[in-house]
Amino acid sequence: MRPRIPLLVAAGVLVASGGIALGTGTASAADCGALTYQASAVLSGSTWTSKLGSSTVYTGTDMRAAVQAAVSALPSRTSKQNVLVRGSGSISAGSRISLPSYTLIDVCGTINVTGSGSGDYAPIYSRGTTDVEVAHLNVTGAPIYGIFARSVNNLTLGVIDMRLSSGLGVRIDNYGNTAVMAKNIKIGSVYVSGASSHAVETYGVDGITIGTVTARNVGESGLLLNQTINATVGTVDAENAGTGTGYAAFRMANRNGRIGSSYSTNIRVGTVKARGGGRGVFCVSESGGAVIDRVDIANTGNNSVLVENCYNVTIAGVSGTITGGGEVRISSRTEFAPSANITFKNLTVTNTNIRWSPCTGSNNVVTNVTRVNSTLTWC
Repeated sequence: MRPRIPLLVAAGVLVASGGIALGTGTASAADCGALTYQASAVLSGSTWTSKLGSSTVYTGTDMRAAVQAAVSALPSRTSKQNVLVRGSGSISAGSRISLPSYTLIDVCGTINVTGSGSGDYAPIYSRGTTDVEVAHLNVTGAPIYGIFARSVNNLTLGVIDMRLSSGLGVRIDNYGNTAVMAKNIKIGSVYVSGASSHAVETYGVDGITIGTVTARNVGESGLLLNQTINATVGTVDAENAGTGTGYAAFRMANRNGRIGSSYSTNIRVGTVKARGGGRGVFCVSESGGAVIDRVDIANTGNNSVLVENCYNVTIAGVSGTITGGGEVRISSRTEFAPSANITFKNLTVTNTNIRWSPCTGSNNVVTNVTRVNSTLTWC
């Protein structure tokens, strides 16, 4: 059984067991298929039948066409309407199920992605929309992306499970209009294994709350936040994420956490757990404004922790253990201002070293750190 933060319903709010509010409704916490649906696509034998209410809008053997017909049959609206998918099938990697604004989809079955493609294709796709929700989704095969959401607001992902052979799990970005950030994103739990890229990646997001990201044997990061601000994450749990690379269980890059020109704390992570893989935690390229409360990092192939050209980062706000693997390091490249206001504290570091090199930057601190077979090289 894979680890997962259970989702609870308390006072009408979707909550992770760590106490993080994930949404304002109960849809994603309900059992799959337990809501009221205005449209549906249901498999019987080898035939899909799609309905809007009691009216049939599609019959045939094509899963993608059936689901899209159900979604597209919904009338114009300014509040969410729900689509049930009951059954499993295959769709091409070079195709999409596109979700318009004010749509909830609940997939009680598995979408298997076959073939190949390129570009922004995904079995679940939404662009330039608001108030879209994916309550449950299981994906297998080789998608380009499992979920692709671009320039969206008020996106909610509930319980997402992807057992892949390649591709990227969840990508949320603002590339449709980089002058405006995607906003108000809520994710309950995402499990991704076998992706050749990241399990979950954001770029250009303002306001995201994540319960848990579980990554197993993915090619790059477990959770990668790029140019994202006002983020709250419960748990990142990664095994063999980015093996042989500089990627990490949890990575922040490309001015992540920078608001205007400052780095006030706005990225808050409960726990990062890393076993094997590349790095445990990696902060790079003018990112910061982050506190990770707890770390549990062991036997990474690259740095256990690398903070490179980042500002106002604390590891760990509460407690942490780092065992084996590569060293815990503050570093800087010459093209950016050197790392500053970095704090390593409340840690037990065993069988790996702590180092600040090169000696540039200021106000970098080690405090309340227990070292076991570990040297400290500090400026």
